Amino acid sequence: MQKNILLIGGSRGIGKSIAKQLHNTHNIFIASRSQEGLEDIHCQYIPFDTTKDNLNLTTLPDTLHGFVYCPGSINLKPFKMMNLEIFEEDMRVNFLGLVKVVKEIMPKMVQSASMVFFSTVAVGKGMPFHTSVGAAKGAIEGFAKSLAAEYAPKLRVNVIAPSLVDTSLASKLLNNERKMENMAGRHPLKRVGHAEDIANMTVFLLSDKSSWMTGQVVGVDGGMSTLNIN
Repeated sequence: MQKNILLIGGSRGIGKSIAKQLHNTHNIFIASRSQEGLEDIHCQYIPFDTTKDNLNLTTLPDTLHGFVYCPGSINLKPFKMMNLEIFEEDMRVNFLGLVKVVKEIMPKMVQSASMVFFSTVAVGKGMPFHTSVGAAKGAIEGFAKSLAAEYAPKLRVNVIAPSLVDTSLASKLLNNERKMENMAGRHPLKRVGHAEDIANMTVFLLSDKSSWMTGQVVGVDGGMSTLNIN
């Protein structure tokens, strides 16, 4: 039996990379603002904006075996330049949208289902200019651990905390060769992440190969969170 997997935001970047790895062996449902980029993905597309819409549950199957929430933001500015609206928007996109969808789909999650959320290396390792995104992603980590405890053993909930990944979301930080080299040099493995790096861990956490993992925050970050070799 093929498993049913719901991806929120799967038309580009990490979400699309996850879908590409799964779509030949799973039933993939992708809810995102745009269908562009999904031409080569076997999936059921659901128009959805996490900051505005309620998920249309009639478009989903009766049971879900896996769920991944991909929407995120990168607002990196000095705290004195961050107004309250930026914090509120980051919280809506990263955290409150996640909570809304989880509440809607929870009745559909089967025994031993897996949920995967995304944080950032900046939650566990304080970094300047990350106050807003660090707060929003930190909320995700706390939520995930509490949810994992409350729903064990029926449901597994894990979080991936990447460092900088070369996707359109990070394009302003990596839009020339000098920036790319500088960002790569900050990591012990001397490169920034690729979408496939994060997708590989996501697919593992969705699979039965990770059946003894829940409530974990997994760093996929080129060694950034634990190593200081510069």
